[in-house]
Amino acid sequence: MRLSSCLLLVSLLSAATAHAQVFQRELGDFDLKLGTTPSRSMAQGLVKPAAVGSFHGGLDLSHDSGVYFGQYAPSMGITPGKNLEIDSYVGFKQPFDQTLGYEVGMIHYSYPRVDTLDSQEVFGGLTLLGSRFGVALSNDPDKQNNTLFADLGGNQPFGIGVSMKYTTHQLNTPAAVDGGYISSFTDWSVKLSRPFMGVDLDLIYSNSSLSGSDCSAYSGHNSQCDGLVTLKAAHAFY
Repeated sequence: MRLSSCLLLVSLLSAATAHAQVFQRELGDFDLKLGTTPSRSMAQGLVKPAAVGSFHGGLDLSHDSGVYFGQYAPSMGITPGKNLEIDSYVGFKQPFDQTLGYEVGMIHYSYPRVDTLDSQEVFGGLTLLGSRFGVALSNDPDKQNNTLFADLGGNQPFGIGVSMKYTTHQLNTPAAVDGGYISSFTDWSVKLSRPFMGVDLDLIYSNSSLSGSDCSAYSGHNSQCDGLVTLKAAHAFY
């Protein structure tokens, strides 16, 4: 497949800590988080990626019992050509012991300013020694998606975080392409992350099973059908 590369420089809004862009405060038995990155562990790996250059952020409220809910906007719809998107989620997270835990939940994707159907996603996974492994099932208006993801946050060689995501897409209506029809495809991504001098650096490789003229049928979560290498740099203003 063709391999493209680009350099994207992204400046995030603000943060209480440079590595997470999250402001945290306790409210009785609840823990409130506000930030420019998704705060919830499983939801953080599943919310659709923000459009480059758009304003984004959200909040997360969790209870000591393990119940949590929140909202995250990957795009605030402020910049031209970008639509407002609100991802609302609810779930439950509990540890079995200090090394193993589980999490289940649901995400609702909505687009208040666009005449399109909302979509839902259910997810579940395990946390093992600081790393996360999960699966998610979602129903977009035009296709069904099954996602496997892993975040090896607990095993970072040289301080480098590694996360991976693999998704299969089943189209509700086969897409016509040169030479026939496409009813399903896959896409995947691998991300390497490391903080450096107050800047969060992400190196991301993404690709799909489609290439050439077949890319007209692509509508996955990655930024484009063909192979893409992206470097993101995020810096907290305060």
